[in-house]
Amino acid sequence: MAKTILITGATDGIGLETAKSLVSQGHHVLLHGRSEMKLAAVAEQLAKGSIETYIADLSVMSDVISLADNIKQRHQHIDVIINNAGVYSGSGQPTKDGFDLRFAVNTFAPYLLTQKLLPLLGKHSRVVNLSSAAQASVDLQALAGEKVLSDGQAYAQSKLAITMWSRVLGLELQTTGPIVVSVNPASMLGSKMVKDAFGVAGGDLSIGVNILCRAALSDEFSGAAGLYFDNDIGRFSSPHNDALDETTLMLLMDSMKQALSKVSYAS
Repeated sequence: MAKTILITGATDGIGLETAKSLVSQGHHVLLHGRSEMKLAAVAEQLAKGSIETYIADLSVMSDVISLADNIKQRHQHIDVIINNAGVYSGSGQPTKDGFDLRFAVNTFAPYLLTQKLLPLLGKHSRVVNLSSAAQASVDLQALAGEKVLSDGQAYAQSKLAITMWSRVLGLELQTTGPIVVSVNPASMLGSKMVKDAFGVAGGDLSIGVNILCRAALSDEFSGAAGLYFDNDIGRFSSPHNDALDETTLMLLMDSMKQALSKVSYAS
């Protein structure tokens, strides 16, 4: 049965390849991108499939709200959200909302988008969040945009932060749905982000595509609420200890909600 699946960051890398795979399987895929030109090129590639395109800059929280609103205008139900969009390098300048770019795109945007689309997600719907093997304890001042970190620090902390809120939201919603899970698609895959950040070609993207499709569709993830799947070892595993500590989880959630409460959502 065809599913309606939203993929953020679907114009290159794992996002694009996952979109191609899901479209080829007959699913209706909502493609998100930041560049109108890239999105149009992808839409042309996948023109024979069932697709829609959405433009939004996920570093800007008002754009995230607009994206959710646009989707809600066209859909009453979504089966899967794959929060794939991510960034590694930043200019050091805060975003329009005062956040570090990595926390904005990798942590806050997927959280806000998921929250705004919850009314469209049913008990058996899924939210698949892109985590990473790179996970480091979150500096709450950096999360709030009050402290500058290196690219590596900001990336690793933003990826632990998404893993942490995935656990909290997943456990909160485990009886009502959707199923929220975080996934490390595998380290150093050959995405544009890996090439730009580390200057290496990286591994076969199909490794990441395969696990994202499984997380979105397969029965093995039907009881995975709040869990973390580490594709470097090919199984569900324990994330960083901070993601399993109740006090640390609550501090992070409080800090995220407080930071978002200060954002102006006017476009």
